[in-house]
Amino acid sequence: MHRVGYFLTTDFQVMTIGTQAVFEIANIVAREPIYRVTNYSLAGGETRSSLGVSVMTKAASTATGEDTWMISGMADPTDRTTTAGELKFICDAFQQSRRMAALCTGAFVLGEAGLLDGRRATTHWAYVDALQLRCPLAQVEADRIFIVDGAIWTSAGLTAAMDLALGMVEKDHGSEFATSVARALVMHHRRSGGQSQHSEMLALAPKSDRIQTALEYARVNLSKPLRVDDLGKGGALEYPAIRAHFSIRDG
Repeated sequence: MHRVGYFLTTDFQVMTIGTQAVFEIANIVAREPIYRVTNYSLAGGETRSSLGVSVMTKAASTATGEDTWMISGMADPTDRTTTAGELKFICDAFQQSRRMAALCTGAFVLGEAGLLDGRRATTHWAYVDALQLRCPLAQVEADRIFIVDGAIWTSAGLTAAMDLALGMVEKDHGSEFATSVARALVMHHRRSGGQSQHSEMLALAPKSDRIQTALEYARVNLSKPLRVDDLGKGGALEYPAIRAHFSIRDG
């Protein structure tokens, strides 16, 4: 069984614990407990999230045998300094575990601990420059969903942490199993770590469900020539609506 410890700092970003659903569903798909997830904080007890919701945690000193550590992000990493006690625990935990992941802006915590020095890393696009300034020895990449550099995993913002967690499941149990978990989670598709943080499909900003349907048809048929006739059938759109949105000509 894989033991996953979540290290939560005060005012942690609430999406951090949302990623635990990936391991929960992995257990359901496997029909046996293949992951055990435990929440920790430095002192234990109630730990408040950035939303104000509190989570019960165990004292970090009681952790035994965790092979994976997930380090929480925070709403504004530039407005918080990790305590000396937290940094010591993270460094010790890293030495005793198989891998450690920073979820979203949790990369700042790993950076303060010196664990990003000489490594590739990413974080939420809004804080990439700030992370690079704080961690000049790291190679911070602005446009990645998540990055794996040795035993250190880092993810982009918020929902990208779900992709990171799913990537761990794939690493542990293979792509076919991870695909089944993604399907159970109703994730649109499993994004690989090398994908852009900025969705081109989102940038198109469809104004109706019919246009969204045409976009979806185009996405799943990228290996084929895409003519206006095909998009019209796939999206049930009339030609003027398609041409106005895609700014393309048939032919």
